[in-house]
Amino acid sequence: MGLLLYGTSAPGLGGRLKIDPVDFEVDEISRYPMPDPQGRFTIVRAEARDVEQNALVQRLQRALALPPGAVGFAGTKDRRAVTRQLLSLPVPPERLDGLSLSGVRLFEPYRAREGLNLGHLYGNRFRLRIGGLDLAPEELATRAEGAWTELREAHGFPNFFGPQRFGEVRPVTHLVGRALVKGSASEAVEAYLTAGVGESVPEGHEARRAYAEHHDPVRALREFPETFSFERTLLAKLAQGRSGEAALRALPRTLRQLFVHAYQSYLFNLALSSRVQRGHGLGVPLVGDRVLRLSPDGLESGSEPLPVSEDNLPEVTQWVRSGRARVAGPLVGTETPRQEGEPGLIVEEVLDREGLSRKDFHIPEAPELSSRGTYRSLLAPLPLRVFPEDRARAEAHPGATGERSIRFDLVLEKGQYATVLLREFMKVGASPSGGPETAASAPLSS
Repeated sequence: MGLLLYGTSAPGLGGRLKIDPVDFEVDEISRYPMPDPQGRFTIVRAEARDVEQNALVQRLQRALALPPGAVGFAGTKDRRAVTRQLLSLPVPPERLDGLSLSGVRLFEPYRAREGLNLGHLYGNRFRLRIGGLDLAPEELATRAEGAWTELREAHGFPNFFGPQRFGEVRPVTHLVGRALVKGSASEAVEAYLTAGVGESVPEGHEARRAYAEHHDPVRALREFPETFSFERTLLAKLAQGRSGEAALRALPRTLRQLFVHAYQSYLFNLALSSRVQRGHGLGVPLVGDRVLRLSPDGLESGSEPLPVSEDNLPEVTQWVRSGRARVAGPLVGTETPRQEGEPGLIVEEVLDREGLSRKDFHIPEAPELSSRGTYRSLLAPLPLRVFPEDRARAEAHPGATGERSIRFDLVLEKGQYATVLLREFMKVGASPSGGPETAASAPLSS
């Protein structure tokens, strides 16, 4: 997934996230659409437990007889979690009376003139538990404080896209996106149905393995679990003799767009890792960089980056140091220009290794999936809240079951991943090549 390093060198806590969905609570910090008694949208807060976002949207569409794309939301939430977020529905609030969906609760509905679009939020509050810890309480507290000290000194953490971006159970969405960008719908379908075979993903593993061998969609429809609705949608179209392109069009547009966005995220992660490995800070602008200036409310926009040149480097550096701007990297698309200097070299090397050009993000067979590109900050600022030291020490002691855990309570801006921050504390996982991840080889910020 391109997360090739850590931003800190402190030894990790180990442990596991999401042992139970209640260990990962997410409350969206929403930007509420203006109420309007005559508005055609209903804005409602949804609480979901262990429900994948696209599955939630599909279930609402079926229950309310809505067309694809009718349910609006501001941000994609984790599956194995308890999440609370706003949704917009083009129905009156009365249509929600008596509606029952397993694992979902809808509350606080009101009418509004406008619906929700991606990005229409401020951030998210997380209440998280790392469980399965086996270190002594004092060592847990010492290691946690060591990582936190390094992050404070760096003024943030690497703003990677987290594992959820690529598929929480089976991280393959970027592989599907790569095939789409390279113009092969059939390879995209193959990746979605079979990628990850041989990995430790028990649910559906045998069905994926079998299909990779026989490629009989009729037989596969008997073998894939009923709960695998998107896989079964693809297989049903293939069983009718339809092409891979036609099969993909049967999936929700938001899911198909996610494939392309996941591939862009993978490229971003690779470039961010390469920048640190080359000894360049993430909070220090270089000639050739782009910076994102922050609005008065502290939010960044990826659509109007300012190029950094020899002439404006001192001024831009001061903006970054004072918190008025952030160094950014591209989510490459058709309209992201080639950068100069070392930042440009890093991005071009990533694209060359992938055999890509910017024009590949124009997808003639599915124009709605084409992407012009945007920018994302390289260094995520520290959260507004992190675990208090005394609470961490108390919770590091074993409970009734003998298992130690540490809880985190934090607020992150939109687009930032709690799992990326927590991996700095946990230090678990391996690089995509199978080798160990490494600590950053250079300061993340000056």
